[in-house]
Amino acid sequence: MKRTAIVSLTLGFALFVALLIWQGTGSVMSTLAVAGWGLLPIAAFHLVPLVLDAAAIQVLVAKSCSLRRATLTRWVGESVNSLLPAGQIGGPIAMVRQMKQRGMAGREAAAAITVSTTLQAVAQIVFALLGLAVFGISATHRPHDGLWLPMLLATALIAALLYAFYVAQQRGLFGWAFRLLSKLSSKRDWSALLDRADAVDDIVQRMYGQRRQVLASFLLSLVGWIVGTAEVWLILQCIGYPVSWVDALLLESLGQAIRGAAFFVPGSLGVQEGGYLLLAPLVGLPADAGLALSLAKRTRELLLGVPGLVYLHVSERGWRRQRAAQDSAPLPAATDSASL
Repeated sequence: MKRTAIVSLTLGFALFVALLIWQGTGSVMSTLAVAGWGLLPIAAFHLVPLVLDAAAIQVLVAKSCSLRRATLTRWVGESVNSLLPAGQIGGPIAMVRQMKQRGMAGREAAAAITVSTTLQAVAQIVFALLGLAVFGISATHRPHDGLWLPMLLATALIAALLYAFYVAQQRGLFGWAFRLLSKLSSKRDWSALLDRADAVDDIVQRMYGQRRQVLASFLLSLVGWIVGTAEVWLILQCIGYPVSWVDALLLESLGQAIRGAAFFVPGSLGVQEGGYLLLAPLVGLPADAGLALSLAKRTRELLLGVPGLVYLHVSERGWRRQRAAQDSAPLPAATDSASL
């Protein structure tokens, strides 16, 4: 684990514990306990946005990947992002490996995950702006409307960074990165990797040129974010704090925006809890209900993420055994032309 990941994870965990102590661990846990076994169907419901996100990947590479395979790939990536201390970069890397192991060319898999991740982030910004619009309309008769401007500025900053990332992709992000590495480490021969990086850049640009597929991927991601609002609505119903669909949309859109802004913190630990603690009063919820909502989401991540990591481990072992068997297989004997 890199030092930055250790530091961010430690700070996030400290914030997580501090928020629980501040609000009263017993109070928060008793609120969460009201949901009981109701968290199981909520976890199952999360499969709906998961499949939509998988379809957003599959539509970009429809000829090379089935929806079933894309769903398993997305499940693995989400599990890694949620539970492993790799920030938000570990999930995409795991997804590329999964697609490569199932027969897709590595450069095409890397391009597809890069493009789909970018489009999902764009959809998340649109979703956050939708939540801000709802907040702006309702702020006239709600307290804490001073949060509207900071959230808008934060969303604008994230949008600017995402646009810069998109421009970098159009100008050959992977090739540029490997050329930089080759200059920093001139002792190694980077020519083969540079050729692969340039190939990935070419495929990325080709995918962006497929306007229908790009639009379909974006819309599927946006629908996935919106459908995820139902998870917040169901959790609050289960813990005894029912809210309207509009309030659930506000909590989910801005809560996910806060979580996304903390991409460098593994699992956004502590940041997600602080975000819901901040947003809860906007819809008339007590602070402990906001923390209980976040913990319910953490429970769902465990219920789906742990099996996802187990599947990742099993598939990785199976792939390595298959590679080892192929490497150790004897070469076919050459035919002696003289005997024919």
